[in-house]
Amino acid sequence: MKFSTTVLNRVVSASALTAVVAFGPIFTANSQQAQTINGAGATFPAPLYERYAREVKKKYPNLGVNYQAVGSGAGIRQVISGTVDFGASDAAMKDDEIAKVKNGVILVPTAGGAVSVVYNIPGVKELKLSRKTLPGIFSGQITNWNDAQIKADNPGVNLPNQPIKVVVRADSSGTSFIFSNHLTTISPYFKGRIGASTTPNWTIPNALKGKGNPGVANLVNRTPGAIGYVEYQYAQTNKLSSAQVQNKQGQFVAPSLQSANEALSNVSFPENYRVFVGDPTQGYPIVGLTWLLVYKNYPNAAKGTAVKNFVNWVLTDGQQINDDLNYTRIPAPVAQKVIQTVNSAIK
Repeated sequence: MKFSTTVLNRVVSASALTAVVAFGPIFTANSQQAQTINGAGATFPAPLYERYAREVKKKYPNLGVNYQAVGSGAGIRQVISGTVDFGASDAAMKDDEIAKVKNGVILVPTAGGAVSVVYNIPGVKELKLSRKTLPGIFSGQITNWNDAQIKADNPGVNLPNQPIKVVVRADSSGTSFIFSNHLTTISPYFKGRIGASTTPNWTIPNALKGKGNPGVANLVNRTPGAIGYVEYQYAQTNKLSSAQVQNKQGQFVAPSLQSANEALSNVSFPENYRVFVGDPTQGYPIVGLTWLLVYKNYPNAAKGTAVKNFVNWVLTDGQQINDDLNYTRIPAPVAQKVIQTVNSAIK
């Protein structure tokens, strides 16, 4: 199954560290019984889920969905502990995490997108970072903006003799996983020192840390000499400069919906829908997917039906909203197979 994507148009509120999303009713059109399902997790899809909330209530008036954007790691932990009805993560759950979910779990892909490398260097409007330079900065090997390697990537650019101030996530984050997974794939040194994780082992002295994509965006925005990583739309919303990153073909590519679509166009989904995109063959190289995490077993039939109706709507009508909000779509054949899995597995 191939991942083909569409260009979208997203509106993001980057100021809130924790977004509570009240989803509209989605039980059955004729049902009179109200149901509420509660979820928590990734900040990356929060704008999309917020829009889902407004649109889905037009069709299903009897079920509410509350979603807290608290980070992918927190979402996974709450799924494992059973304190939510569903979770959300930009990092696919690992085998050991899945094994801890006593009610079983299904990974439901909902969207995809790019992670931008954002910077604040006064006077520098365009920055290129090679496959050697980018992991060098985020592993602490390169510490000054006028380092010879950065200058080699950017001939003619007046780079200041100024320390690099690295900004990373303070919380467990799927965005961190997407970013560190790429750097781990292209750099043995980064892999050995930092590693791919929702909580990478950052060894950079005096690294600044922000909560959520909004927190990192805010720190980069107000810190001259800073560099960090955020989901693409947070860079757009905060008017941050994004670096051009060198891809597998040697091209320097800026993050965009088109370049993310190109990168994800050849991704294949396995039977469990779990995908780790480390170094795509084309397009913008730092890309990933986001998932809803739903149980196989719920305490009662009404709760299970509510979750199934929500997933069914997200992967059909909801995907049209992806087009409006700058998220990549899940291709229809994949979406239909996920729906079949959810409808047959959830009890």
